[in-house]
Amino acid sequence: MYLSDAMRIRIENLIEENKTNANKLALDSGINRSNINRFLRKQNKSITIESIALICQALDITLKDFFDDKVFENVDVND
Repeated sequence: MYLSDAMRIRIENLIEENKTNANKLALDSGINRSNINRFLRKQNKSITIESIALICQALDITLKDFFDDKVFENVDVND
């Protein structure tokens, strides 16, 4: 699995776990709503680590919590 796909899956799982949606996550994190939506719909291939940090802050988790997930096992960074 590519890293971008793993990050997308992790964000989708966190949205579901926190009973929220992409639009609310965008509002809570301060990230442009269309940027999150384009990434989740695979229209954007990547997301910045700064955006991931803002998402973590909005969900009250650390970057370690974000990346400490089975979805990141055996990822390929070249996509």
